Amino acid sequence: MVGLSVLDCAGASQDNIDFLINLGHKVYTQDLMRSINEAFGAEPGEQANASRIEFFLRQNFDYPPETFDGALLWDALQFMSPALLNATVERIYDIMRPNSFLLSFFTSMERATEVPSYSFRIADNKTIVVTDRGMRSAGQIFNNRNLEKLFGRFSSVKFFLTRDNLREVIVKR
Repeated sequence: MVGLSVLDCAGASQDNIDFLINLGHKVYTQDLMRSINEAFGAEPGEQANASRIEFFLRQNFDYPPETFDGALLWDALQFMSPALLNATVERIYDIMRPNSFLLSFFTSMERATEVPSYSFRIADNKTIVVTDRGMRSAGQIFNNRNLEKLFGRFSSVKFFLTRDNLREVIVKR
């Protein structure tokens, strides 16, 4: 398909933008990791304030309902506390069109309190370059059941384990 609207939450990555635009898609970018740091600091415990959560959602997801055909959330969701995470996923559901897809990554280390943070760049239609950005506090523990519950409003959730101890999650609205 050509002419889709895609939200890339890795910040403005020229590789990602070029790849998606060359496919004929419209790209919107947000830097969720930077926004999390600016709104809440680096520790997930600060992410329970309702007014800060609403500010964060307006700052990053202030789009009309059913705007996007796809969202690249990368690994940002795993660094959110339960309150922020649930509010974010609800807002993402609202701004995505029916039958659209999102991609997200979560660590497969279910008991870790700190997990690696990565930068993701689309190299080509078969390759994503994953670069380590250091360790960061995990917002909570994720397993397949937690993720199914998190994306419960969506129509399907698929899991794939990567060789980098990441759980690749593809979700269909």
